[in-house]
Amino acid sequence: MAAGAKPALALDIGGTKLAVAVVTPDGVLHGYRVEPTRRDEGPGVIIPRLFEMGHAAIADAMHDGVGAIGAVGISCGGPLDAAAGVLVNPLHLPGWIDVPIVRLASEEFGAVAVLENDATAGALAEYRFGAGRGTATELYLTVSTGIGGGAVVDGRLHRGAAGNGGEFGHIMVRPGGRNCLCGRKGCLEAYASGTSIAARAMDALAASDRESALRDIENPTAADVVRGSEAGDALAGELWAETTEVLAIAVTDLINVFEPDIVVLGGGVTRSGAALLDPVRTAALCDAMRPAAAKTDVVIAELGDTVCVVGAAALAFDAMNEVAHV
Repeated sequence: MAAGAKPALALDIGGTKLAVAVVTPDGVLHGYRVEPTRRDEGPGVIIPRLFEMGHAAIADAMHDGVGAIGAVGISCGGPLDAAAGVLVNPLHLPGWIDVPIVRLASEEFGAVAVLENDATAGALAEYRFGAGRGTATELYLTVSTGIGGGAVVDGRLHRGAAGNGGEFGHIMVRPGGRNCLCGRKGCLEAYASGTSIAARAMDALAASDRESALRDIENPTAADVVRGSEAGDALAGELWAETTEVLAIAVTDLINVFEPDIVVLGGGVTRSGAALLDPVRTAALCDAMRPAAAKTDVVIAELGDTVCVVGAAALAFDAMNEVAHV
């Protein structure tokens, strides 16, 4: 990014939370704020609230001495059409059908706007500012409300022919298994996302009368399963072991296919830290084909909860560069 380049406004639309910030070209956030998505309210309510957050972030950034924004970057789960700037039908945002989010944001903020899948944006963020710095090929999985993915291959962001490449959450790990939102059975997302871990816990409790501390929790979450597993709760331990097993299966396949320099795991479920990373890393590097395993590593993302915001900004910086060179 050239000296004097303008900052970007980054908007991240998640199934659980909305996050915004003004980001300078060195990756520093200004005016960062987060609110619950409250997705039942629908796009007609949520989008104006998201834009209000954006204006508040801009005001905070201006107070910090940061100049006017040059572009708006938007990250969101798919399916979406990045080229057209349209949210086609995001699986975790019911009722968001063909929402022209890029046009709406451009009109609202008076700047060029760009859209990308949130996990693809996260991949770019970690590649430029996080754990993937200095690598040529990086794979990124976000293990959160759902499971998404993104890839930078030989320094170039991989988008795929239809713009939704990198849907690593829909790798098959249990053929004929649990229903997935994509319509198939047995996808990684149906087992290892935060939502699915909680659902599996409820199903396991209903299927037997085994003693478990999870019974004392009205609606156990993925975090409750991790805590129970670490405390020696047998049922929670089995649930968590299957979670790390299926995630390792997917990571192993990805390593064999891409031979990446690094696989980066991000998203809310990775707050479990070593409880997730250690078994997944060990199994994946053991099971992957030897030449690929010898050249890669599996790590936790460095940017934490801000990864998609930083990624959206990185996309906006690219858009500014493209405009500058036209």
